[in-house]
Amino acid sequence: MNRAEKTEAVERLHRTFAESGSVILLNFKGVTVPEITALRDRVRESRGGYAVVKNTLALRAAEGTPIDSIKEHFMGPTAIAFTTEDPVALARTLRDFVKAQKGLEFKAGVLDGKVLSEGQVVELAGLPSREELLSKLLFLLNASLTRLVTALQSPVRNLAVTLGQLEGKK
Repeated sequence: MNRAEKTEAVERLHRTFAESGSVILLNFKGVTVPEITALRDRVRESRGGYAVVKNTLALRAAEGTPIDSIKEHFMGPTAIAFTTEDPVALARTLRDFVKAQKGLEFKAGVLDGKVLSEGQVVELAGLPSREELLSKLLFLLNASLTRLVTALQSPVRNLAVTLGQLEGKK
């Protein structure tokens, strides 16, 4: 890789770091190329990206971005997973793959500028997706409105039942 290619790679990675809401660092020691290819495919399905770059280039690209706060984790073989959309989907995809592959493990992460430890990345993967949370919220809002309508209709219904019973007695 010549100097111009390195400069272009650093600039591209810097843009990725600046735009991504979520970045997760992984150690990939002992993982084969077909396994990494399968992981890349899964990460793309979750609308994320996966890259392996030299640590020196990644450290240069991280300057001035939220990733700069986890620069001490750029040691040894480091893979970078990132997304601009759903960080939970990315973390869940990575967690499932980490469980299946023994050589892959989390190092750290950044979510909206906040540093995540290895354990916090695993906790992030356990959260429900954004769609699930929105559907639960809508269910709760709808349930309370349904109860309100039922309570408002209750006196009218009770009156109708009472009148029906009186008519049945006569």
